[in-house]
Amino acid sequence: MKRFEIGDCFFPLSRKDGLEDDGSNFIETERRGPVVIIHLNRPEKRNAVNAKMASQLTRAMDAFLNDDSAHVAVLHGRGGHFCAGADLEEVSQRDPQQLLPDPESRGTGPMGPSRMVLTKPVIAAVEGFAVAGGMELAMMCDLRIVDHSAVFGVYCRRFGVPLIDGGTVRLPQLVGFSRAMDLILTGRPCPATEAYNIGLANRLVQNGKALEAAIDLAQQIAGYPQECMIADRQSAHHATFDAKRFFDAVQFEYYNGSGVINHEAIKGAQRFMEGAGKHGSFENLNDSYKKKMSKL
Repeated sequence: MKRFEIGDCFFPLSRKDGLEDDGSNFIETERRGPVVIIHLNRPEKRNAVNAKMASQLTRAMDAFLNDDSAHVAVLHGRGGHFCAGADLEEVSQRDPQQLLPDPESRGTGPMGPSRMVLTKPVIAAVEGFAVAGGMELAMMCDLRIVDHSAVFGVYCRRFGVPLIDGGTVRLPQLVGFSRAMDLILTGRPCPATEAYNIGLANRLVQNGKALEAAIDLAQQIAGYPQECMIADRQSAHHATFDAKRFFDAVQFEYYNGSGVINHEAIKGAQRFMEGAGKHGSFENLNDSYKKKMSKL
């Protein structure tokens, strides 16, 4: 796999999935310092995901997760839509067994990396449709930045296509069981304003500004001390999806976070005593870290 290059650039993905390569480039990846932007690039199909696109997306996400200099990813759909879900034309022509992942797999699902354990923050920049499997890809991300054109919805309800890319697991955790049932059972559209009000969207921005806002937020997150941020993120994921009891969650949080104290927390406290971050300011918080990252 070719390593990412610094600066704004695109790179081809190597093939390791056994699918016939027809030259289609359904995923394009752009680099902005420590931020990776992964573009879904099938705009003529509203970025509906077929098998080749799912494979390319999985490999792009895997490359991001295994690149130590890449700290945050932004997932974005080209052409005014995030993702319209699975390519139903392909689904209609395939053997059902070919569409199903290994139930024991912790990696790929029909939409690509939906079953992967994401160990770094990923932000979805959503405009237009993020429906069916596309909604599942957006929910796979830690944060969703949406513009006013965005529409979520379990549109696959109309055709008997189930949510098997984590949708029934993540949606109740994001918006609560009652609201999740409303969306899952009816398949109705959930426009941007409602998505923001119920917590499905984290930021609501002007039309055409979702990608820019997501990159700005990613740069901010990438500028923080990473070991501590990753530990806190992991603890939150564990408490939400893995822990069965409150004490299990807080115990995991303690052991997961305590190792950061010597590496980052003491140095951070020293910076505070030197004047950084006073009165709640986020300005000039970690200049030495940012200077180091700018040289990569």
